[in-house]
Amino acid sequence: MKSIRIRLLVAAMAVVFAATVAKSQSADTQAAAMHHHEFGFGDHMMGFFADYLNLSDAQQTQMKAVIAKEHATLKPLVQQLHQTHQQLRQYEEGAYDEAKVRAVAAQESQTVTELTVQKTRIHSELFQMLTPDQQAKMKEFEARHEARMQKRMSQAPSGPPEE
Repeated sequence: MKSIRIRLLVAAMAVVFAATVAKSQSADTQAAAMHHHEFGFGDHMMGFFADYLNLSDAQQTQMKAVIAKEHATLKPLVQQLHQTHQQLRQYEEGAYDEAKVRAVAAQESQTVTELTVQKTRIHSELFQMLTPDQQAKMKEFEARHEARMQKRMSQAPSGPPEE
């Protein structure tokens, strides 16, 4: 379960990174704005990486092109993940059928795997567009983020709340 959460977080971070770069230009099209809203990220995140990494206009344009190209691949996977969550919810709130839950969970696992593969490929493609200094800064950012996540995980209560 912890592994799935981490994979989902990593996939979400890649999409956030991609969406951030796409939205960083002030002349974004409405299609990019729709992409931003479809994946549920706030405007405050959109310009973060472009500003943080001091991306050039050329880099932003290249990254925006990659994101636009990959939108068609990511959208159905995110929709499929949403659908499996809805299916699982029906078993939480209604009649429980373990065999059906297992089938939906297996489908969800396949979708998460595909999202992870796509996220990693996109992240690698975007990362290669960065200068060595920007790559180092991104690695530092990711390491700090991972350290914060590990700290939170170690501070989380391990058992059910006491009454």
